[in-house]
Amino acid sequence: MDRLLQGLRAAAEDTRMRILALCGETELSVSELTQILSQSQPRVSRHLKLMVEAGLLERFREGTWAFYRTKESEAAGSLATALLALIPDDDPTVAADRARLETVRRIRTLKATEFFRKNAGEWDEIRRMHVNDTLVERALLELLPDKAGWDHLDIGTGTGRILEVVSPLAGRAIGVDLSHEMLTVARSNLAASNLANCRVRHGDMQQLPLASASCDVATFHLALHYADAPDSAIAEATRVLRPGGEIVVVDFAPHREARLMSEHAHRWLGFTDDEMNGWFRAAGLIPGNPIHLKGKPLTVCLWPGFKPGANPKKRAAIRAQEATT
Repeated sequence: MDRLLQGLRAAAEDTRMRILALCGETELSVSELTQILSQSQPRVSRHLKLMVEAGLLERFREGTWAFYRTKESEAAGSLATALLALIPDDDPTVAADRARLETVRRIRTLKATEFFRKNAGEWDEIRRMHVNDTLVERALLELLPDKAGWDHLDIGTGTGRILEVVSPLAGRAIGVDLSHEMLTVARSNLAASNLANCRVRHGDMQQLPLASASCDVATFHLALHYADAPDSAIAEATRVLRPGGEIVVVDFAPHREARLMSEHAHRWLGFTDDEMNGWFRAAGLIPGNPIHLKGKPLTVCLWPGFKPGANPKKRAAIRAQEATT
């Protein structure tokens, strides 16, 4: 009861309700909220502090920045959702705030476009070396849970593309990346597609900013080859999986394109099935059947691994894999 009353008191103020409405649509920094609300940064910061303490908002550090969004979990998260549903869509103040929010989103898009302009050549070069992305994404979806509504973690999310792919099926999807520039691109892409169940966080794959046993599925999409210690990254991803959860690593089979290390900062020239299965088993996962999609010269592999307690379809895949080993 005390927590509920604290949440109600924190929301019972005009500016704080405007903040709640804005943070219910996307994650925003203090400076962005200051711009939209036309209020001083100290005043906005005080409002945010009260709302975080009351459990209405979550705060996430990203370098020197902090981002805020409505809290999803626990009783106070339910209160935030209930309050958002009560805000009239035709309220003139809320409508004006949303118009200014679109300006903030356009600024993000311009930053993302500039980053793409500088790096598009590099990405296009690598894409030409492996099979079409659509084939990879289709194969990935085949490996994911049959029942929609899972909590998804995409590690090394980059542009947020995998979040876009799983968004129609996942209940919640979080992307983690160490690059601030990539997170700007991902936020812009997710906002453009209006994917309210997706968000991104700054973090290292070796030390994920999530609680243990908080996700059902974790993916590494062409990200593990950047890791100093892939086995540690897989073990860390396993930590955040719930029992019965699944990891899918999408990466390259062994290859001889050494320039990807010198020119594109890859740490590994692909991985073998035996290497991946060994890392899975060391982390407490049961390897499933890998999928190999051959390209010229790069072959993309999808390696699934399951935490004990997988559903019947996945158990069948595991048994098939065990029968061949």
